[in-house]
Amino acid sequence: MDTTVDVKENQGQEVAHEENPKSCELEYGSYCLWFVEHKEVMKDAIVKRLKDQLFMARAHYPSIAKVKSHERFTRELKQNIQEHERMLSDTIADDDLPPLFTKKLEKMEHTIERVKSCDVGCSNVERKLRQLLDLTEDEANFHTRQSAFLYHLGVQTMPKTHHCLNMRLTLEYFKSTSIHTDQLNEQRLDSPTFHHYVMLSRNVLAASTTINSTVMNSKDSGSILFHLFTNAQNFYAMKHWFYRNSYLEATVHVTNIEDHQMLYKDGDSLEMQQLWPTEEFRVTFRNHSQPFQRQMKTEYISVFGHSHFLLPILLPSLNRIVVLDDDLIVQKDLSSLWNLDMGDKVIGALEFCGIRLGQLKSYIEEHNFDTNSCVWFSGLNVIELEKWRDLGVTSLHDQSLRKDSSLSHRLKALPRGLLAFGDLIYPLEDSWVQSGLGYDYAISRIDIEKAATLHYNGVMKAWLDLGIHDYKNYWRKYMTHGERFMTECNIHQ
Repeated sequence: MDTTVDVKENQGQEVAHEENPKSCELEYGSYCLWFVEHKEVMKDAIVKRLKDQLFMARAHYPSIAKVKSHERFTRELKQNIQEHERMLSDTIADDDLPPLFTKKLEKMEHTIERVKSCDVGCSNVERKLRQLLDLTEDEANFHTRQSAFLYHLGVQTMPKTHHCLNMRLTLEYFKSTSIHTDQLNEQRLDSPTFHHYVMLSRNVLAASTTINSTVMNSKDSGSILFHLFTNAQNFYAMKHWFYRNSYLEATVHVTNIEDHQMLYKDGDSLEMQQLWPTEEFRVTFRNHSQPFQRQMKTEYISVFGHSHFLLPILLPSLNRIVVLDDDLIVQKDLSSLWNLDMGDKVIGALEFCGIRLGQLKSYIEEHNFDTNSCVWFSGLNVIELEKWRDLGVTSLHDQSLRKDSSLSHRLKALPRGLLAFGDLIYPLEDSWVQSGLGYDYAISRIDIEKAATLHYNGVMKAWLDLGIHDYKNYWRKYMTHGERFMTECNIHQ
């Protein structure tokens, strides 16, 4: 969820927002980062000069037209304006200009010089110039808002190609002559001899790429068992995909979370009974020690969705599991996570101390928490389910969730997710996860290649056209190859 939190880094210093122009990041979010990186250098110096001429001619025209002694000159000025308008109507860059543009430019230049020598009221020209300036500013603001809207629409909706893949897989599932029965031994799902990974996802392509990267970099793929939870809408597509595609010796078990009605209480709404995977929040805050142009800083916090808190019930016989988000790519073997000594902690997670809980206190109704604590990220998490059950983390989460009746389910995820585990978080070493590949253009190649996993948190996901180009190859190398439905749906590797 692309939600802005305007947080002041210097808590003791107030800022008069009305004295400064509104920051682009604060108003338009990650669109500004994308726009700066993809801004094209236009070779349009001559076009701009022609537009300036047209601007000046339009400003003077009303005043000249009122003077009867200048009727012939008025017609000449009007003709020049129309010629410029026709020439610029289909022109963006200098290369688009017609062959005779030089003569028209010189002709208009001469005409403007004559206009300036005419005895007309300056106030009329000034008023017209102000009107044109206001119109130009309004048009520029409109196009900025429109571009930002289209950008956010592009990053927050499923691409048409992915929707095609889902539909083709679902249709093929029901057309299949054989019923897809699970050949998986039920005892295997609960066996402690396997390394149990868990994912919650609605995205077939993203989930399969994460699974493939985990398996390809594992020293023993036969010990890997993935529990993939999805919703009813995507269940058959997921089921058929993993029926068609295998990943070395790893096992993938797909479950429709909406089939488990015993998970929900009588008072739970239908909305709560849906799949709620990881939620993301855009946090924009100020560093007042920097110049105004560099004060704004944007980070993305990814936290557990409500469905994550059902894992102890969904997997009643398991203890240690590793939870992966579907926007994560694995680059190294993760088997050592099963030997990690977390002491009495419930969850292992990457901590990010660039944001403290105290900076988010306006979004957290609770008062009994350490304001100096770092936030923690989902993406790669090690969980001890037995300790989770013993401490009743899910019950405490459900109780606090029902208190915030005024908030939407998504907004509840931020405070409840951050506070759910309190001091039960074991901080993973930074080398386990390199985050920020979905919004940060400044991550070095060295940092990327030495990380065990890459987390594409942010809105510019690797599978989107708007994803950050320099990071896409790390994701694409683990896409499934040779799948005909991907070719038919125009999904390219």
